[in-house]
Amino acid sequence: MSQERLDALNALLAQDPNNSFVRYGLAQTLLSDGKLEQAADAFQELIKLHPNYSAAYFHGGQTLEKLGRLEEARRVYEEGVVVSGRNGDLHTKKEIQGALDLLP
Repeated sequence: MSQERLDALNALLAQDPNNSFVRYGLAQTLLSDGKLEQAADAFQELIKLHPNYSAAYFHGGQTLEKLGRLEEARRVYEEGVVVSGRNGDLHTKKEIQGALDLLP
């Protein structure tokens, strides 16, 4: 089922490469499938193309943490706190700050 979902999301991205919702769905699907490196890349691409997509910072940071890339996760979280605050997305800002505070 998830390969079908990945194929569908990739087909949608081929039609509209700038669709942030589809990019987020692709990253989440990769994460759910345990494809952590690919998921991290997908979240980083989403952030690069849509730097105001607050949730990408939280989930991207979590993915980097799972990969043991803690300094990268810290940078993503720190940037996410700024972006989500600027966007007025206080719930996401609180989540990102909480994740940042838990980093060793």
